[in-house]
Amino acid sequence: MKIKNHDREALAQNLFSLWCFDREVVHEKVVVATEGFNDKYLIGMGGQGSVYKAELLAGQFFAVKKLHPDSDRDFSNFKAFSREIQALTEIKHRNIVKLFGFYSNSRLFYLVYEFLEGGSLEKNLKNDNQAAALDWNRRLNIVRGVASGLFHMHHGLSCPIIHRDISSKNILLDSEYQEAHIIDFGIAKFLKLDASSMTSFIGTFGYAAPEIALTMQANEKCDVYSFGVLTLEILMGKHPGEFICPMTEIPTSYDFTPFKYILDQRLPPPSNLVVKEVMLIAKIALACLNENPRCRPTIEQVSSELTRPSPYSVNQFDNITLRQLMRV
Repeated sequence: MKIKNHDREALAQNLFSLWCFDREVVHEKVVVATEGFNDKYLIGMGGQGSVYKAELLAGQFFAVKKLHPDSDRDFSNFKAFSREIQALTEIKHRNIVKLFGFYSNSRLFYLVYEFLEGGSLEKNLKNDNQAAALDWNRRLNIVRGVASGLFHMHHGLSCPIIHRDISSKNILLDSEYQEAHIIDFGIAKFLKLDASSMTSFIGTFGYAAPEIALTMQANEKCDVYSFGVLTLEILMGKHPGEFICPMTEIPTSYDFTPFKYILDQRLPPPSNLVVKEVMLIAKIALACLNENPRCRPTIEQVSSELTRPSPYSVNQFDNITLRQLMRV
């Protein structure tokens, strides 16, 4: 028997209330539910920690992210732990993962999030069967969801937050593969509060804006660039790779390649009702990949464009090449 959404929210709220009053009780539940963080409950691993699936309430699962205990990383992990809590305490949005609580002592620190059954976008796109389940409408919803979450972070808070690591591994999906949720705020930056310079590369190679490697500085336009890479990955079914390196020197052979042939071939071609929106989103993605950050749109402009009808007619689809699309 499935738990309805409002019941899920009520159960989660009960956990949150319990956490506020007695963290040790919830900590005991986490340890029992994961059998002391046994690997059989492990559902994911990252650079900062391991994620476990834990049934903390009857029929209600949560994701528990336990940060790595490596003593050499204690300071950086604690900083990531603090940033994650600070960011997710500020952000309340349907396309941002919900944080229900956290725990720390001298030997251990972890965070408890909502559990999203669809898993990461990265894993779904790499699996042929799961990728096929991500039809065009679902993929367009994912793009809209990520844009909506970023818009709220950049423009909907008193202190704007930039994520700095938007990538397919940091997007989780619900059980219906309809709703995207941005995760992993361990290197997020509060623009008005954190004016410090970076001294090392931040983000994920292949998604990070080119100026980060040159200046080690990041602003909201870096998130916009990563969004452009992610959007093309969603349309193509794989990371766009050399297609965007650099955008100003696309191989000549692309001049004669109809745009539809770079779309994910594991799906049937978009229907006439979807074609125009696919083309619009591709155009937006390419605009986000401009090497000059000042020439990229803001995520506010992106969100605005996503609500407008495409300027192309369906009959033009076969005739638009990648180079023509870039010039728009």
